[in-house]
Parts: sequence; C-alpha cells; structure tokens
Amino acid sequence: MEGEFLDPEIEKMKRDDLEKLQLKKLRWQVERVYRHSEFYRERFKEAGIKPDDIKKLEDLKKLPIVTKADLRKEQIEYPPVGRYAVAPKSDWKELHPSTGTTGIPVNTIWTYKDAEIIADHTARLMWGFGVRKGDIVQNAFSYGLWVAGLAVHYGCEKIGAFVIPIGATSSERQVYFMQNAGSTVIMATPSFGLYIAEKLKEKGVNPETLALRIGSFGGEAGTENPATRKRLEEGLGIDAYDIYGLAEIGPTFAAECKEKAGLHFVEDHYLIEVLNPETKEPLGPGEKGVMVITHLSREGTPMIRYWTNDVVRLEYDKCACGRTHIRAIGGILGRADDMIVYKGENIYPTQVEEVVRSFEELSHEYKIFVTKDSKTGIVKNVRVAVEVLSDKYDVETLKARIYNVLRDTLMVRVDVDVLPPNSLERTEFKAKRVVFIEE
Repeated sequence: MEGEFLDPEIEKMKRDDLEKLQLKKLRWQVERVYRHSEFYRERFKEAGIKPDDIKKLEDLKKLPIVTKADLRKEQIEYPPVGRYAVAPKSDWKELHPSTGTTGIPVNTIWTYKDAEIIADHTARLMWGFGVRKGDIVQNAFSYGLWVAGLAVHYGCEKIGAFVIPIGATSSERQVYFMQNAGSTVIMATPSFGLYIAEKLKEKGVNPETLALRIGSFGGEAGTENPATRKRLEEGLGIDAYDIYGLAEIGPTFAAECKEKAGLHFVEDHYLIEVLNPETKEPLGPGEKGVMVITHLSREGTPMIRYWTNDVVRLEYDKCACGRTHIRAIGGILGRADDMIVYKGENIYPTQVEEVVRSFEELSHEYKIFVTKDSKTGIVKNVRVAVEVLSDKYDVETLKARIYNVLRDTLMVRVDVDVLPPNSLERTEFKAKRVVFIEE
C-alpha cells in the first residue's frame, strides 16, 4: 500500500470503463432483486419494467423510486426488514437501523460480503485523506446499532491503523485519550468535533500540544462549510475532511481527498443520480438537485433508486488528486425535507450555519424555530437562536449585525435571539437544528 491511492486501478479508472462496470453490476443487481424480492418485483411490474429492459445506464430512470416511507411501510408489514432483504438469512452478519430522527428507524442488513466491501471502500476513502498504517484513530462515531462506528473500525483494520473504539462518549473522556494515547486522527460528527474543541479550550489545552493531525467528520452536513471547517481545524489543530454516508445506503461511501474539492463517491459500488425534486427528471453536472442512489454490490438489503432527500451538485471532471469518480461540490448542501419555505424563499439550515459560525463572538451552536399554521402548514415565523461565547459583548449591537447578515444571505427577514453562554444543548450525536412549532 504505497502512494496516494489504495486501489489505483479503480480510483483512477477512465470514465467510459467505470460506466461499463456500473452497467454490468446494475444489470446483475436488477435481475437479482427481481428474482429474489417480492417488494421489488411488485414495484417493477407496476411500472411495466422487466430486468431485460435495462440495457444502458440511462434506462435506470425507468425504474421506480424508493422512499424511506416505502421502506417503513414494508418493514411494519413484514418485520424486521420487509421484503427488500434479498440475501438468505444464513448470510446475514449485522442489522443496522437508521437513526430515526425523523420517524421510525429503517432497518438494513449487511451480509459478510457487504461488511467486507464496506471495510474496503472505507479504507480507500480514509487513505485518500491521509490515514496510514501506524496512525492512532480515535473513533468517536457511535458504535452499536449506528453504522458509522463499525464501518470506520473495519476500515482502520484494513489499513492497519490502531483504533481507539471510544465511541460517542463524553468530551472529557475524548480529551483524556487525545492527551494520553497520542491520537493522530479523530473521527466524529462535526457537532461533536466542535464540542470537543470547546472542551479543549475550556481546559486550557493548546491543540498544538496534541499529536492530532487529521479529523474526518460526518453524520450531518457542515464540514465543508468554510466557517465550520475553520473552527474544527483551529480548535483541534488538524486538517478537517468531510465524510458521508446514510444508514439505508451505507455509512462511508463518499469523502474528501487532500484537495478538499468535494466528496468523492465510491462509484464502483454506488450509482449516483441527481434529480429535480419536483419533476424527478435527471439533472446535469453542476445542477443542484436531490441525490438518488442505487446499490451495485449490496447483498443484504439492496436499494434501487433510493430517494435520499440530500441535496447535492455533482462534478464529473477528474479531480486534481487524479481520482475520476464523481464529486459533490460543497458536500451535502442540505436536505430537501429540511428546507423551510418562508415568504417565497427557500431556507436551508446549512445557510444559517454558515452565517452563525462566521461570527467569532458566537459559539458553534444554534437552533432554528419554525412556527407553522396548524391548519394550512404555512410558515408564519422563523426565529434563529444563537449564543455568545462571553457576556462581554454588546448583545443588541451583535444581534443587529447577525440579523443583517442573515437577511442578506437568506433574502428574507428572520428573528434573532442572542442567548447567554452555554444556553443551547450540546450533543455527541447528530444535532437537531430545526424545531417546528404549530399554532
């Protein structure tokens, strides 16, 4: 394992060859789910599609889209994983649910081969942002049922890195191991990374005295936000890289390389589309839309055209690092279901985050309170709550500045509350940024 690529043959594969590989795998997967999954067979028949109709990658759009609601309904009727589980139970290795932050968790199955593939491509991504044999990786992603912790652990084993399987335990404990175990890599959610940085500052620990050199953060949007990245890098003394996954698809199937020029997807295992959220028609390079993903290799619970709700903008040109796989420029730009329509404008929490974290007077925490009419569902008011780092600031002057920047960024006026230090809850997991109130 030498050089900048763990698997150069795949990572630098010519676009034409990569698409031929994808088509071969797609046809295999569609035939497989049609034969072994009543869930998919019913849906394909309703759409008037048979596996033989998939002759080129463009034919993918003929297949029906699968949503989280579809999976939840199926799972309730046929627990624990509906009829979308394809592999025989004798091949099952692990069950992993989604976090359930927006409703009933969706269960997925990894077979032994699935876990091996996930370990391989997680290692490939980690290698891409600099993790090597001999690194000490403090894995602060949650272990157990949540997918990220184990995927990172398996990836570290492939590389030969030393893992501290600390999980999402207290920030105090994280600092202890950073200081005493010589951790060189930290992996966590961006919210937890910022929380740990806050704890270092509180304890008077200079990050330059630590061995840390790399941080990779996922589980929520934010790492590619310039203001968030700056806080992570300065607060922890690292280079910060984005890593992406979601439970229904896979924990770690896209990450930044050292160029920090967008999320590289693992296209030999995942087929990525970007669709117009209204028409469901495919969008071209550089156009912003909702990402839809198809498993090309998954055995356990393969997803065919899964509607992620994550908004991205794709770049197909080769990266300066030499990798040819597509990139999401700016990372995950937001979630379609998190979008707030207020007075004719579309507001994403990531836009608010960028503003909040650009103010040095503020902590990294914020909440967006959205008041809706209980009968019509129309948004009546949006209020952003932030907190100062110190009581020394003139709150009214600061509030006016934040209000003006938010207005210019969002193109609509929202209310602002500036709270005292430590007023907003911290979390080791995914941060819940939007609170809906009905009146």
